[in-house]
Amino acid sequence: MGRDRVCDVCARALVGTLFTLLSIKILAEFLRTGHITGLLLLASEALVVILTILRRRAQFVDRSVAAAVVTTLSMVGPPLLQTASTLSPLPDALTAVISALGLIIVVVGKLTLGRSFGLVPANRGVVVGGPYTFVRHPIYTGYLITHAGFLLAHPSLWNVIVLVVGDVALVVRALMEERTLSADEAYRGYCQRVEWHLVPGVF
Repeated sequence: MGRDRVCDVCARALVGTLFTLLSIKILAEFLRTGHITGLLLLASEALVVILTILRRRAQFVDRSVAAAVVTTLSMVGPPLLQTASTLSPLPDALTAVISALGLIIVVVGKLTLGRSFGLVPANRGVVVGGPYTFVRHPIYTGYLITHAGFLLAHPSLWNVIVLVVGDVALVVRALMEERTLSADEAYRGYCQRVEWHLVPGVF
């Protein structure tokens, strides 16, 4: 228990520091451009800091190498994205709306998850309300929408490769989270009510 406690404190400190630095960068970008998507992104990443600090102690955490690799791959992709010189096939306003819609879903999902929020697959309590009544991983759904909006705004081979790798890892991460939570009877009952992982009627 002592070792787990130290690991938990170190993880909170590391995640809090990294996302605080990212939030500062996003805030500077928002102040420079005034884009509403920047403000939504700031809210989303600031929530990561707040919820990581306030999160519950996990009943169980998947500390496998596979979980660590998948979680890392799903997180490092977005910072590697680049603005592209290639003209977008869609108007800027439309891609901004798509990105904003995704970020709104992410923010609502994080707020609903509250103190059960975490990065690696773990059981910090089962949440079934809000957007979780439609899909099991609404935060990831929001990220996928946001990533699609960015790719439509900045089409390039590099961005396609980064997002394919990152988003495949995101989907695998979602399935690993479900495997971790499947030991919880409350979660098994939830899965019987909500069968869709990420996209209602599709997956």
